[in-house]
Parts: sequence; C-alpha cells; structure tokens
Amino acid sequence: SGFNSIGHMDTMLRGRRQIGHCKEGEEFIQNVFHVLFQIFTGKEKSNLSVCWLQYEISKVIQCLQAKKKKKLKAQGRRSKKLAKNFLKALDNRNNLTLWKLYAYLEWLLGNTDDARKVFDTALCTAGTGGLKSAHLCSLSLLYAQLEVELLESLEGAVMSRAVHILTKLTESGPYVPYSGQVLSVNILKARKTYEHALQGYLSKTPVSDQDQVSDADQLVNLVGCYALFQYLTVGIDAAVLIYTQASEKLEASDPQKCEKNGENFCIQNFPSALEAVMLLHTNLLRFHMKISVYPLNPLREALTEALKRYPSNQSLWRSYIHIQRKSHSASKARRFFDNVTRSTDSLEPWLFAIQAEQLRKKLTEKVQRADVGEVHCTIPETGLTNRIVALFEHAVQSENGTHCPLLWRMYLNFMV
Repeated sequence: SGFNSIGHMDTMLRGRRQIGHCKEGEEFIQNVFHVLFQIFTGKEKSNLSVCWLQYEISKVIQCLQAKKKKKLKAQGRRSKKLAKNFLKALDNRNNLTLWKLYAYLEWLLGNTDDARKVFDTALCTAGTGGLKSAHLCSLSLLYAQLEVELLESLEGAVMSRAVHILTKLTESGPYVPYSGQVLSVNILKARKTYEHALQGYLSKTPVSDQDQVSDADQLVNLVGCYALFQYLTVGIDAAVLIYTQASEKLEASDPQKCEKNGENFCIQNFPSALEAVMLLHTNLLRFHMKISVYPLNPLREALTEALKRYPSNQSLWRSYIHIQRKSHSASKARRFFDNVTRSTDSLEPWLFAIQAEQLRKKLTEKVQRADVGEVHCTIPETGLTNRIVALFEHAVQSENGTHCPLLWRMYLNFMV
C-alpha cells in the first residue's frame, strides 16, 4: 500500500485532505536513503547527501504550500537536524552545494537572519575564486535571488544586500558581510568585470568534454548574476538584454548549427544551458510584474518561445498557466497547446492543457453558483466538460499517455 501515491496524486484533492506522501511510502524512501548511505563513500556519498537534502526541502515546500504550520515545524526540525549532521562530516565541510541547501532550508522555514549567517559563513570560507568558481557563483546567485524577493519595489535597490553580494562576487577577494551600504565606484567596477567575464565565456572555445559541461553550468550562473545585478542597478530592460544576448549566442552554438556553419564554438551542454537561461529570464519578468507595472506581452512571448523549444519543462508550463488564468480569452492558449501537442511526444503539454481547462471550469462554476440574485456568467462558455473529456481521450491514446498512471487517475477522478 505504500507505493501507490508516492509523488503522484499530490495535486489532487480527496475530500478535504490533500494527498502528499503517505506514511508507508515515506518510510520506504527513508530506508532507501539509509541503506545507500552506508554503501557509498567519498564523492558519491556527498552527492547522495545533496539528493537527500533536496528531497527534505521538497517536503518543507509541500508543507508551506498546504499551509500546515504544525507539520511544517516538525518537518523543519527533522530536515535541519539532517542538514547539520551532513555538514559535520569531514568530507562535507567545504561542500558549497550542501551549505547552499542548508541556508535555503533555513530561509524557507522563515529564519531569514539564520539563513543569512549560513550564507555569509559559506561565502567567507569559499575562498577567492570569484566569477571563475562555479559553486561560488551558484551560491551568490541563490542568496541574491532570495534577497531580491524581499524587495517591495526597485526604489533604493542599488543599496540593497543583493547588490552587495553580486558586487563582492566580482572582486575575487575575501567576502565581507553586508554593512548597510554599497559604494558607487564598486558598482561601476563590478559592471565592467561582469561584462568582460561574459564576453570571455561567450567567445571561448572549450577544450574537453568535461570542461564543456562545467562551462555550460558556469555560463548560466554568470548570466543569472549579471542580469540580476543589471536589474537592480539599471532596470528590467538592461537585464532582459543580457538574457537575450546569452540566448542568441547559445542558439548559435547549437551543435547541429555549428556543423552546418563550420564554427568551433559549441557548448555541448547547449540545450540545458539555454533552457536554464530561458527559465531565469521568465522568472525575472514574472517577479518584476509582481512589484511594478509592466506589460504582459514580453513574458507571454518569452514563455511561448521557451515552451516551443522545451515542451516538457514543468516550471515554464506552470508560469504559462498562471498568466493565462488572468485572460478571459482561452482561444490563443488553446491554439498554442494544440500546436505543441502535435509537435512533441512529451506528456506535459497534455497534462497542463487539461489542468488549464479544469481551472477554467472551476472558475465558471464558481461564478454561476454565486448566490447573489440574478447572475450573468462572466465567461459565457458551455461544453467545457466535453472539451476536457476529449483532451483526456486524445492524451491516453498517445504513446506515452497510455502508460502514464497519473493521467489515467486524473481521468477517472474527473469522470467520478
């Protein structure tokens, strides 16, 4: 009984109780981690620690989304204890990925000051690699992103902690915790350093395959840091320009295009790097729309462009559905879903197309059932049920859909 609902139906409601990880399934997963932990050594053990902590963080996020305070407290205690035990191990003392996850965990649990101390400690002990160190860039990017999310507007953002973190990253000296101000001259120097570093990365020819994999990751972190820095010190247009430049260069370095054009510069990890850059781009636009007035079109265009290329990216689909819910016209979204499902074998477009229609149906019913005398339906749509059934029918006939338990369950659930 332990395996039927692990990570599958957590989006569905059964009565009032939201289904998450059931008890037996959770025990099974913990047992797997414990057994593997005794088998692995060295680097493998560190990697497993990272996976385990990521899994614990996913449970904390689930508690946050379900707004279960009691469960969150207990889960937080367990996850923190595990993270501290990992960091006590000799092999992990300088593992920046684990430090990053521990700080993120503290942040999610609402302990902002503790999280900042962990981030600062990690940055102070991380050495002076600056923009050349992938782990240092990744750590600084997450720290700055979390700090930016606390901002209510862009006024005074130039003097914020996020700008301090991103400026210090370019100085290649020991990290100094934020003291409340950032010098203008340091900002100017940082901008120049970022510019040179990005140009260097976009024009260099990688030597070995291993270099290409780390180069792709490093390029994504560098683009993220530089764009966020520009966003806080100049504005949204400057940040979008960085993402556009990086995307164009990465598209040009598509291995197939390179062979045609006979060019040397090719990042072998090109698809994952481009996908990550597009995700950063859309996330920043979404955040900017939240804190200030900005048109929806740039975000919609960026999302449709990214989804045509990466139809199985769930984060991008979630963003797409989120912005489409604000629109009363479903026809454009339906055409887009239709095009994507025709051109890919991925199952995600089907699942999200169904979810979008179900949300629309829920909204329509809510309006029609409102108990306020005479009601005019604001969304004059009939036949939504038939449309959803048709989508399910087409989805389960596809090669991947036939073998997807989640899809069949959603179908059964809807018919009931």
